[in-house]
Amino acid sequence: MTTAPMPGRLHTLQRIIDSGLIAVIRVDASTGGVQALVDTCKALRDGGVLASEITMTSPNALDAIHHASEQVGNTALVGVGSVLDPQTARAAILAGASFVFGPTLNLDVITTAHRYDKPVVPGALTPTEILTAFEHGADMVKVFPANHFGPTYFKDILAPMPHLRLTPTGGVTLDTAADWIKAGAVALGVGSALVKKDLIKNKDFAGLTKLARQFKQIVDDARAS
Repeated sequence: MTTAPMPGRLHTLQRIIDSGLIAVIRVDASTGGVQALVDTCKALRDGGVLASEITMTSPNALDAIHHASEQVGNTALVGVGSVLDPQTARAAILAGASFVFGPTLNLDVITTAHRYDKPVVPGALTPTEILTAFEHGADMVKVFPANHFGPTYFKDILAPMPHLRLTPTGGVTLDTAADWIKAGAVALGVGSALVKKDLIKNKDFAGLTKLARQFKQIVDDARAS
């Protein structure tokens, strides 16, 4: 008996979880143009971070998503972040985004992403918001801003609701990454601690790859412990 392949959305979600890391790429004009964002995705991929989220607050985000997904889409995932409305979600998906992250809970964004068979990860903070997101179809819930509560907050949330899939954004560093995994995070959203603007601005993509490897090793070790 053969096993039917998972639908695209669930397969993409599993790839994100297996990787354990989502790089949050939030840059400004000083760090370079679209090619710099594409090269950033490549460097992160080479370091084992297979999911890169290009935020809509970055200059020419849709163009960057399009070119990055074309150049690394066979070996890594390029998604969109900072999505506030369904129109933006649709535009990013049509540009090539493989997944959708948002800082807040917008039910129409969930509907739109699922219409295109893409995983969607809205932001929420309180237990009620987190459960509401899950009950309305969120594939994971991004606890944001997580840095104000820390890993123990995940333990508190998951104790009565262990079925939730939570990922933190904010406060994830080389020093705290293991703690988040051990607290129950299924994957980690990492921004400035990984995607360092000075490395991108100086085109030190080898340095970015090295840093990505460090994060990946910490996640793998924490999962194995």
